[in-house]
Amino acid sequence: MRSIVLTAICALMAMVAQSQVVTLDSCRNMALRNNKEIKQATLAIDKAGYQRKEAAAAYLPQFDFTAGYIYNSRKVSLIKEDQMLPTKSFNLQTGAYDYNLVIDPRTGAPLQLENGQYVPSTVALLPKSGLTYNIHNLMGGALTVTQPIYMGGKITAMNQITDLAQQLAREMRQSKVEDVIYNVDAAYWQVVSLCAKQKLARSYVSLVEKLDNDVKLMVSEGVATRANQLAVDVKLNEANVDLTKVDNGVTLSRMLLAQLCGLPVNTMMTLADEGRDDLDLTLAPSSYNLDEVFDKRHDVRSLELATRIYDQQVKVARSEMMPKLAAVAALHATNPNSYDGFENRFGAAFSIGATLRVPLWHWGGLSNKVKAAQVDANVKRLELDDAKEKIALQISQAAFSYQEAFKTFEATKANLTQADENLRIAGIAFNEGMGTIDEVLAAQTAWLKANSEKIDAEINVQMTHEYLNKVMGNMNY
Repeated sequence: MRSIVLTAICALMAMVAQSQVVTLDSCRNMALRNNKEIKQATLAIDKAGYQRKEAAAAYLPQFDFTAGYIYNSRKVSLIKEDQMLPTKSFNLQTGAYDYNLVIDPRTGAPLQLENGQYVPSTVALLPKSGLTYNIHNLMGGALTVTQPIYMGGKITAMNQITDLAQQLAREMRQSKVEDVIYNVDAAYWQVVSLCAKQKLARSYVSLVEKLDNDVKLMVSEGVATRANQLAVDVKLNEANVDLTKVDNGVTLSRMLLAQLCGLPVNTMMTLADEGRDDLDLTLAPSSYNLDEVFDKRHDVRSLELATRIYDQQVKVARSEMMPKLAAVAALHATNPNSYDGFENRFGAAFSIGATLRVPLWHWGGLSNKVKAAQVDANVKRLELDDAKEKIALQISQAAFSYQEAFKTFEATKANLTQADENLRIAGIAFNEGMGTIDEVLAAQTAWLKANSEKIDAEINVQMTHEYLNKVMGNMNY
């Protein structure tokens, strides 16, 4: 029993939490926290930040370590077989070194063979085994340091590109934020509108039900016909059908708002503005300066940043035509020791130098690459100019739509006042027996239409004003 009570209490608390009153700002905040596209845009900013740090690292020296191992099946010998090299002795008379040759006792001259070669009297033995090295296990490694000195401006341009790319990612995220807020606002005011129409539909059903009861009494008293009752019954059925449609519309619109807020679609939320009869609308000034609008529009700033990125891409392409200079230092070691008789131990050495690469002739490939990058930059500038022209037209249309919506709203208020008066007069005339049922039904229908148009006009003013603020870059959030 105790567990059942606790379960019931928890369920009641969950229902109360789900049906809490939320404001427009609350819906916006929930949507901004939970929207997947905004989270993706935030990650894009993080990625651009990492790429910016990667580009900045190109200014600093690069440290690399390389190691390798090779197994060879045979040893290496520098000579094919043992070598016997002739020797020389110093001649005091000539002051030079002379070959030690065999002297022919018959002639007293150096002995010469048939092929014309002389026979040395002494030789130096150069054994093959002394010039044979064990390279079965060959190992080596190098620690290198490379410092770019001049890369044709490529490093600077890449740093500019990554910096602009990070700014571009931020602007694109802000554009996503404004789109999400605008969609949430539209869904929010749609719920408010349908809730007002739901209340209106219920009032209309009550009016028709009262008329239906009055007509039934009149039919029973013989002062009205069965046809009159059927006409009222038809209106009552239509009113109930319309009320059902509005009820369904309210449920679906609440589900859409919950989905945009990142909540389960079955979350029940009571909106702070859904019970208000009037929204206290006033005509806001719609004057603007195009240059100021362009400065505030995130999409324009995004295109401007993209144009600057393409300008830097031209510099990157041009850097391929420039000389490139870098300083290089290395500490390298080998086993066998190539610096000391190829002994089977590690031998190390240090070296330092510079590398210079100068492009000479590439058959126009590099220059055409620069021209292609310049074309891309010019295309992006044309896109920016075209976007500004379209934005100017967009703002004018939005301003006219807002003013037209407000005028329509003012007209619907006057129409509603007239419809209320007509309904009151028709009701009095019907009660006094001077009006017909058709006149009452017509007055009720006109009253319903006037109220519905007023609700639509109110929401239209709200949304056209919001859209005007969006296209002018004045959204407050």
